[in-house]
Amino acid sequence: MKKVIIIPDSFKGTISAKRICKILREQVKKHFPECKVVTIPVADGGEGSVDCFLEALGGRKEKAQVHGPYMESMIVEYGILSDGTAVVETASCAGLPLVEGRMDPRATTTYGIGELVLAAVQKGACRVIVGLGGSCTNDGGCGMAAALGVRFYDREGAAFVPTGGTLNRIAKIDASRREKLLEQTELLAMCDITNPLLGPEGATYVFGPQKGADETMVRELEEGMTHYARLLEQTGEVRDICGLSGGGAAGGLGAGMAGLLGATLAPGIQIVLDTVRFDTLAEHADMILTGEGKLDSQSVRGKVISGISRRGRELGVPVVAIVGGIDREALPDLYRCGLTAAFSINQLPEDFSVSREKSEQNLETEAENLMRLLAAVRCNRSAG
Repeated sequence: MKKVIIIPDSFKGTISAKRICKILREQVKKHFPECKVVTIPVADGGEGSVDCFLEALGGRKEKAQVHGPYMESMIVEYGILSDGTAVVETASCAGLPLVEGRMDPRATTTYGIGELVLAAVQKGACRVIVGLGGSCTNDGGCGMAAALGVRFYDREGAAFVPTGGTLNRIAKIDASRREKLLEQTELLAMCDITNPLLGPEGATYVFGPQKGADETMVRELEEGMTHYARLLEQTGEVRDICGLSGGGAAGGLGAGMAGLLGATLAPGIQIVLDTVRFDTLAEHADMILTGEGKLDSQSVRGKVISGISRRGRELGVPVVAIVGGIDREALPDLYRCGLTAAFSINQLPEDFSVSREKSEQNLETEAENLMRLLAAVRCNRSAG
């Protein structure tokens, strides 16, 4: 092999994407010393997105003082890439770990995310990527929009910043005072899911319980989100906000960004591939190596492996996935996406609590097995 692209997501809770890249690269070079290896660690919108972009493209980190989930002051980091693009993580100031032991999606806000975007734009960023993974909020992006100048009024005409529990108080939305700098800014939202804003597959019913909502709270939050969605369709930039793919990401932040801030929503892996100019990097590649923690039905719905497989198929390059586990039911759909083959790193029927401690060694073993096979095929072809 003359050229290999390595572009994995992390094995969440076990191996980082950067570490996976290192292990796979070592195995490729061990068996194909002359092979050119391009490594691109991936995060599709959650925690670690800034680091992955910086690793792939270079740049620097900046710090900003913003407000956290309960409007507490905090200092967080965001990235400025070498081309001037800014990368902001929702998880940095509205993430679940920040509210551990005190989760309440009725009260948490995305205000700090808007402050981060504003800080990046004021630094000169003309393009801002916002990763929507890992939020503790259910405010439909109202907090973020408020930090960027959008005003929300109750029935008495008083301005306030809505949270998940007060969405039903909104009587009027005024976007006329939205931050003017946004007019020269391309705003992209990285969605790692395709869930809509409302309904049984929407932001509240699917993700509310993960953020601390019981059945009663879920119903209350959904009522507020439904009220908000009606106003958003009347006053926002997207008329079918309820049908927007990814609108339910990050507690409705996807819908709020599109409807109130004019953001473009796209699968995280699509934004990554476009930003790193993947099509150019993959020219004349013999193989694309990818992976994630578990290959299952979610892998088909805009996740890393399906996105890379589709791009590999378009480019005519084989795509091989090395993953933590495989749900065979998902394989036919992924094959149709363009996946060539998939391999699990787990050799023995062990509980995850045991196997997770061996993840790096198992990954190394599986990668070496694959490289040995490819090297043997090459030798046989040369001998023939």
